[in-house]
Amino acid sequence: MRSDILNKEDIELVVKTFYEKIKADNEIGFFFSKVVAMNWEQHIPKMCAFWENVLFFTGEYEGNPLIAHRKINQQYTTTTAHFNKWILLFDETINELFSGANAEKMKAHAKSIAAVMLQKI
Repeated sequence: MRSDILNKEDIELVVKTFYEKIKADNEIGFFFSKVVAMNWEQHIPKMCAFWENVLFFTGEYEGNPLIAHRKINQQYTTTTAHFNKWILLFDETINELFSGANAEKMKAHAKSIAAVMLQKI
């Protein structure tokens, strides 16, 4: 049985594995290569801090994801299908690696984020 997400290292594994899937994906990978010139050395730690704050209330994340996604949407319209693919890959990544309350919390929070982003971008 897989363990739950318990620490920073577990979150880092999720985030890095997830973005490897994103980079390889034909439907949404281009957002991270062609629409935005992604600086992975900055993005990965920022996303790890974001998810650490979500799960463990660290207070380490600073940023406004809505502003970033609005800018992306201005360059290339982001659709429900794009967000659905993001959620599919995110859930798939977590399900492959972990199981438990924090894993479920992370997946639920991702779905909430996607819904808010779709509504507000």
